[in-house]
Amino acid sequence: MLKLNFTQFPVLETDRLILREHAISDARLLFEMRTNEMVMKYIDRERPKDIMEVKTFITAFNDGFESGDNLAWVIALKDKPDEMIGSIGYWRTDFANHRAEIGYMLHPDYWRKGIISEALKCAIDFGFEEMNLHTMKANINVENDASRQMLIKHGFKREALFRQDYYFRGQFLDSEIYGLINPHH
Repeated sequence: MLKLNFTQFPVLETDRLILREHAISDARLLFEMRTNEMVMKYIDRERPKDIMEVKTFITAFNDGFESGDNLAWVIALKDKPDEMIGSIGYWRTDFANHRAEIGYMLHPDYWRKGIISEALKCAIDFGFEEMNLHTMKANINVENDASRQMLIKHGFKREALFRQDYYFRGQFLDSEIYGLINPHH
């Protein structure tokens, strides 16, 4: 059975980025992203009502790491490590099957600069090499072509189309599931 037993939060670095633990001080920027309709256009989740709700969300992220259930990073530029520009992480971990869902979001000011690609590669490598995941999946809104292309670029394959499997804001939505198998297994 898979276990996520890190003694301390794993901070990751790429050429331009630092992936670090969420801090309560990130609440304002996370609130701005989670209420930005451009960012949330294809993220079918309710928007937070206030910053306090986001602080609770951050605490849940960090508690999830402490209990070994999930692992979510803030994406920040190395030259501005305290300024959140996005997030990436694993949740819905299926310990029995060594599988987790990966997801990400980025502030629009940083779109089309290769940042999600850089963060995604780093998170994938960590997921396979350090977490010992056998597979990872991503669940996207079928209209999110940018995310679809990003996943395909990083080797994900479409595994399923679920028709009207998700109810959000008064309508049933379709979901596409993409998967990636650990090449080292």
